[in-house]
Amino acid sequence: MNTKIDGLSTSFSPTICVTHSCNLSCVYCYQRNKSVDSMSFQTGKKCIDDIFLNIPENTKNIEISFIGGEPLLKMDLIKELFDYTMNNYHDKRLHFFATTNGTTLSLEDKAWFSKHKDKFILGLSLDGTKETHDYNRSNSFDLIDIPFFLENWPFQGPKMTISMKTLEHLADNIIYIHELGFKEINGVNFAEGEFEWLKREELGKLSKQLKQLLDYYSEDFDIKLDQMFGKHIEFCASLGERYKTCGIGTRTIFYDVDGKKYPCSFVTPLTFSEDDLNEIKKLDFCDSRLFLDEYCNDNCILYPICGTCSGANYLVNGAFSQRNKSRCDMYKIISIYIAEYHIRKIMTCPEKYEDDNQVYFLIEAIKKIRDSFYNDYKDVLYFSD
Repeated sequence: MNTKIDGLSTSFSPTICVTHSCNLSCVYCYQRNKSVDSMSFQTGKKCIDDIFLNIPENTKNIEISFIGGEPLLKMDLIKELFDYTMNNYHDKRLHFFATTNGTTLSLEDKAWFSKHKDKFILGLSLDGTKETHDYNRSNSFDLIDIPFFLENWPFQGPKMTISMKTLEHLADNIIYIHELGFKEINGVNFAEGEFEWLKREELGKLSKQLKQLLDYYSEDFDIKLDQMFGKHIEFCASLGERYKTCGIGTRTIFYDVDGKKYPCSFVTPLTFSEDDLNEIKKLDFCDSRLFLDEYCNDNCILYPICGTCSGANYLVNGAFSQRNKSRCDMYKIISIYIAEYHIRKIMTCPEKYEDDNQVYFLIEAIKKIRDSFYNDYKDVLYFSD
């Protein structure tokens, strides 16, 4: 068995938690152990220094992210740490990032971000229409200046999280964000944690939403696919080396408010107990075998594109390698619709693909997906052979 560490990643993405506090209470929040603790500037400086002392080999991009809670509740600290880093570490590979709920930005904050927009990217959490967003995220839609994000970072698509309640409006929410003018949707994620996604009788709801998205994307093949619909199913047709699919413990180091380091922004005291964290710290994060699900690899063609979160796997199953199987039906149905999209695109405008090799592997993947899953889900699909 050939394995690699962190796949082919050349990015180093450390995260600094500037505060545990948040001004919202989202329905799907997985942080169980919230507090009002915040980071000091002295601690933040030590984290920055540690980051630049421990840059992995072959790193081509360095992205320092600020996180919370709601990170912009500590806007003054973020500015201080930005200035400290820029004044002390002149590295062309470096840029900054933060995901925000967008509700706390003052005019002064907006002016600062606009000034530094080429070096500091601000991503917005936006779950769709006002109705959906208000349900998921504490009636906060009207507090967000969406045009500000569009003007400064049009290619930094929002991060969308799907809750059990908002699943039946998935297509409308994705289309709404496209129609706002964002060039991409960089995150379409099903809520992590102990959720029961989905019972068999509910799969029809998801399928109906996917059919609506299929028709929307098929009307204009130049529309940038969202993260969910844009999975590269061609990878399912080739036999590549096996590797860890995220940088947990190596390239996604997380610094908590007290400066202590953890494997990633999911595996922290905000989510896990002290006993769990002590067990996790004993693991060798360079051993990718600890993160590979043998059963899924041997039995499912979707293994190369199944984006399960290692931290969420541990939260639900007590092991990084044991993937959350409750979502298997969902991902298989999604793959069927992605395959149908590429059938339409190949038949209509094959010139839009990179090269003949990509088309070849797409066709092979389409055959595999249809042969493996179509009959099992034919009763809930909204298109026919």
